[in-house]
Amino acid sequence: MATGECAEVKIIAKDSPAPLAFHEKQAHTAVVLELKYRGRVITGQDIVEIRELIATHPGKSRRMLSAMLCDQWQWKQPNGALRDMVCRGMLLMLDRAGQIELPPVKRVPHNPLARRTRPSPVPIDTTPVECGLDQIQPVEFAQVRRSGDEPLFNGLMEEHHYLGYEQPVGEHLKYVAWAQGRPIACMAWSSAARHLGARDRYIGWDQPARRRNIRLIAYNTRFLILPWVRVKHLASHILGRMAARISEDWERMYGHPIYFLETFVDPARFRGTCYRAANWALLGKTTGRGKQSNSYVPNRSIKQVLGYPLTKRFRALLTE
Repeated sequence: MATGECAEVKIIAKDSPAPLAFHEKQAHTAVVLELKYRGRVITGQDIVEIRELIATHPGKSRRMLSAMLCDQWQWKQPNGALRDMVCRGMLLMLDRAGQIELPPVKRVPHNPLARRTRPSPVPIDTTPVECGLDQIQPVEFAQVRRSGDEPLFNGLMEEHHYLGYEQPVGEHLKYVAWAQGRPIACMAWSSAARHLGARDRYIGWDQPARRRNIRLIAYNTRFLILPWVRVKHLASHILGRMAARISEDWERMYGHPIYFLETFVDPARFRGTCYRAANWALLGKTTGRGKQSNSYVPNRSIKQVLGYPLTKRFRALLTE
């Protein structure tokens, strides 16, 4: 299963028989094995279609079968691209669960992410910057993903952020803030977490709406003010400027806007003062259980969840 992907297997009692291998009869009640992958319920009819596809095309590779199934189901991303990687993960899960039998792996492709080289340090001017915000204006922002300055962003995050650099998965943007010809800050945004109780209750959406519209939320994964930069109110200024432009940048890159921003703050390390100064709202706390947790016991630090609506109509837009 690909990193970051999750599957659920649930046992559900129902009063009527379920199709295929998803049930065992117990007296007058059927115990249904319901398979779910990335929020998609896989029915008995789905299994039949997948088996027929494999049987009809015995010479096709797993990759080709995945693409054909996506096309057959019209399983696509919002930008029209096939959900090929997700589909491959689902097929692998079904194969491991004994529901289908995939053809043997024909080749193991090179995975550049398996041994990704850590970003290299970037030599820049580290002369201390200590002044008022008005003295370094104008602060300029550059979206550097897929640009010549992306290695600069990666290197600064790797060297100076306490979490280091992490390659984002899915939709994401990277920004460098400049002043007086020097980089002074970096900020990373990516796709939002699929399940986040405090946020979901704040928005008030149901599960179908969340599945449809989760792509309309951006998650602030990294925020770095370079350690030699000490400018009062700079962090909240950057947050305000980002809120004013990120939706337009996201739409330019991915073809859809952003209506809501979210982030986590670890209270053991930070107070989140700059977010509050920029009018972000405290939505609640995480449970302390990551997506790989198989119990109700926290396995990581509990963090504050903060959010920022980009439009007054965010609830109506996210729940429609």
